[in-house]
Amino acid sequence: MSNKAKYDQVFIDSFSVSADQLNDKFVYQCVPAWDSVGHMGMIAALEDAFGIMMETEDIIEFGSYTIGIEKLKKYGVEV
Repeated sequence: MSNKAKYDQVFIDSFSVSADQLNDKFVYQCVPAWDSVGHMGMIAALEDAFGIMMETEDIIEFGSYTIGIEKLKKYGVEV
C-alpha cells in the first residue's frame, strides 16, 4: 500500500468519510467526527501507520488534510 493510500485510509477510518471528500477543503471540524477527540485518534492512527511520533506543535498545527501531508514530510513520510 502506498503512503498516499495509507494516509487516505486513516482519514476514511477516523472520520467515516469517502475518498472523494479528501481534498484541500477537508479541514478540522468540517465533519462532526473531526473534533478534538477525533483529531487525537487520527493522529494516533497516523503515528501507527507510519511508525512515527509527532511533536505536540505539529499535532496542534495539523488542521487540514493538506497541511497533514506537509507535516508528515518532517518525519520522512512522502505522501
